[in-house]
Amino acid sequence: MSRRCELTGKAVQFGNKVSHSNRKTRTRFLPNLVQVTLISDVLERAVRLRVSAAALRSVEHRGGLDNFLAKARDEELSGEALALKREIEKKQDGGADDGRGLLMPTGVS
Repeated sequence: MSRRCELTGKAVQFGNKVSHSNRKTRTRFLPNLVQVTLISDVLERAVRLRVSAAALRSVEHRGGLDNFLAKARDEELSGEALALKREIEKKQDGGADDGRGLLMPTGVS
């Protein structure tokens, strides 16, 4: 399991710890990742994601998971989060897919 936030792409950073005597020691700075269950209002179900604490604050600030994913860039999202974004967009559009790539209005058979 990679140490990468599924929503923001925040990952491990490398650098130096510098002591009082200016001695430099290589170190890894790990992101603060937590396993959370977020509720999607559009899909009406819970989704488990491994996100950073900063991303969790951003989700709350933007008004929930659905709004966060709508504004997020695709390059930052993990595969699971990208699939979730596509699923939410499809459900919000309201069109039913007929399997041929054409959108049919709902209620029409």
